[in-house]
Amino acid sequence: MSTDVRSSNADAATGAAPHSRAVTSDIGRYRHTDFFAMSDFLTEDERASRDAVSAFVDDEILPNINHYVENAEFPFPLVSRWAELGFVGGSVKGYGCPGLTPLAEGVIAMQLARGDGSIALINSVHSGLNCHVIDMLGSEEQKQRWLPSMARCEKLSAFALTEPDHGSDVVRMSTSAHRDGDHWVLNGAKRWIGLGSFADLVLVWARDEDDGGVGCFVIERGGQEEVEGYHATVMTRKTAMRAMLNADIRLENVRVPVENRLPGATTFADCNRCLTKSRQSIAWDGLGHAIAAYESALAYVLQREQFGRPLAKFQLIQDKLANMVADITGMQMVCVRLAQLQAEGRVKLEHAALAKLQTAAGARRVCAMARDMLGGNGVLLDYHVARHHSDVEGLYTFEGTDTVQALIVGRAVTGMSAFV
Repeated sequence: MSTDVRSSNADAATGAAPHSRAVTSDIGRYRHTDFFAMSDFLTEDERASRDAVSAFVDDEILPNINHYVENAEFPFPLVSRWAELGFVGGSVKGYGCPGLTPLAEGVIAMQLARGDGSIALINSVHSGLNCHVIDMLGSEEQKQRWLPSMARCEKLSAFALTEPDHGSDVVRMSTSAHRDGDHWVLNGAKRWIGLGSFADLVLVWARDEDDGGVGCFVIERGGQEEVEGYHATVMTRKTAMRAMLNADIRLENVRVPVENRLPGATTFADCNRCLTKSRQSIAWDGLGHAIAAYESALAYVLQREQFGRPLAKFQLIQDKLANMVADITGMQMVCVRLAQLQAEGRVKLEHAALAKLQTAAGARRVCAMARDMLGGNGVLLDYHVARHHSDVEGLYTFEGTDTVQALIVGRAVTGMSAFV
């Protein structure tokens, strides 16, 4: 169990129903839902990584996360404990990062999402995206300077791409950068930036006023330390991923040293390379949400009795369970093949888009069915399904909605772009 006093006390104070505690402890019996033996594709090391993170989810995240979700509070103790496992940095090799295989990186993301959407998103942004951005686009000096502390989560990071007026239409970003001596000067606004209010490193994407290209500029903030012209406001009243703090950011003549511009980022195509990588992680997250909802629902209907017998004996319940397993199995096969393509260096933007399209839609269906099977208890945090049911709506939207992913796939299969 976690030693996080705030979390433990908060759970005790809520007086969670004994039945919900029993369901929570019983979820572990159905861990690694794997109807078509996806585990056969895993090496011994990959299974060990999966099992270590699965234990972390069961022992640390599930007993404590509801406190952070209910209070919209960032789970710093859980993130610190996560860093100790040594998986931050994913498939990045060297610089203190573990150099995992793409498949290991995927099943780890899946397990974290099985625990909680906010934790999974923190991993996807900081480890699955930003560590790889610096590895792919940064100089050797920049990698040496930032990656080791990022891998230990001593420095947390944010990815600032989305703008208030340019959600899906990110290519039209209006945040600008111009050279002034030994600095770049940034002006503009960003929205929905996870960790943006307190991150030590903020990777800001902006358009170069001189040549019209797109660059990535790393603002070093030192946590809560003020940077002149950098204004971040935490977004409130979210109903999804409440333990992930998102921010509205205004940049007013923020000066960034020239050595903090990533040399490998010159066009939006370079940004797309990063998004291709991050969408792979998000696809696995969708699978994790679906597994969590299914396992919670299964544990519940096996214990819950109505009309004199367990819910699991009713035909309507078994029909839902079978359809949930069908969705999950299809998602698993797509994610495994995606990881194989990544390992072979053959993955393309449309592969990642199709995977995200399938797992986001599938997770929505599975979470909705689970929520229905739990009846009124399906809207209580105690039973976990409500959290995943809400979080999957966020996952469905960020990194491109299903419509955007479909248009990327449509462009690949027709050779014609439907984007303006």
